[in-house]
Amino acid sequence: MSELTEPMTGTRFQVVLPDESPHVPPEALVDLGVRAESLGAHTVWLPDHLLPPEPYGPTFGGVYEPLVTLAHLSARTSRVRLGTSVLVVPMRDPFVLAKQVATLHALSAGRFVLGAGVGWQAEEFAAVGADFATRGARTDEALRLLRHLFEGEGPFEGRFHSYERGVFEPRPRTRVPVMVGGVSERALRRAADRADEWQGVGLDAPAFVRARNRLRELTDRPVRAGTRIVWEGGEAGFGRAVASYRALAAAGADAVAVWFGDAEGFGERMERFADALG
Repeated sequence: MSELTEPMTGTRFQVVLPDESPHVPPEALVDLGVRAESLGAHTVWLPDHLLPPEPYGPTFGGVYEPLVTLAHLSARTSRVRLGTSVLVVPMRDPFVLAKQVATLHALSAGRFVLGAGVGWQAEEFAAVGADFATRGARTDEALRLLRHLFEGEGPFEGRFHSYERGVFEPRPRTRVPVMVGGVSERALRRAADRADEWQGVGLDAPAFVRARNRLRELTDRPVRAGTRIVWEGGEAGFGRAVASYRALAAAGADAVAVWFGDAEGFGERMERFADALG
């Protein structure tokens, strides 16, 4: 398998919005999403944590619930895709999640992307009464159930959730894209089995190539592959971040999502970075 390949779609600039501080007004967060769209961002992402054991900050994002926030942002934008990076799926009731996702997909005219993850903080799972040990299996079943509700008919039987009879609406008029995040072997297998997109995190170009090539070994389906990088400020960091983006693009990344640090100065850093990309 070739070490470097062309991206399936051309490398797309994406933005991870700063949802890590309770001191940031929600409208400021939404304004940054609008600004990202004006700069040509392909997708904006929001993180998710329900009840972290420590204060929100760089480790724990998701002060404003992402699905509600993205619904509001959908009314303020017209082109940019809106996604979660990533929603902790096994902490949620999948039937409620399906209703939320289908509604948001309709409200946004098909621009929503469900970025799904299994979670990693056992203490947070315990706090909300979710089972940490079965989180992977629950995520797999939830994704299968959502696709059944969106596209199938008839009963559903699973290990954790089943039903004999029921009517689901609104049925999405177009396919709801699923993005699976994570760099573990299991995450890559989940992306290969169930996702339209995969997003790594903390990967330089060689590590991205290894993970992306493994993903392509696992499936013949055209799963788009991208990753996330960080620039929080500073001249040296700026140069490294731009070089990292360009190296990932050269390595065949379909998308590179950038988090620009704290909300203060986020917009200016985002604009400078977008200008550097041309």
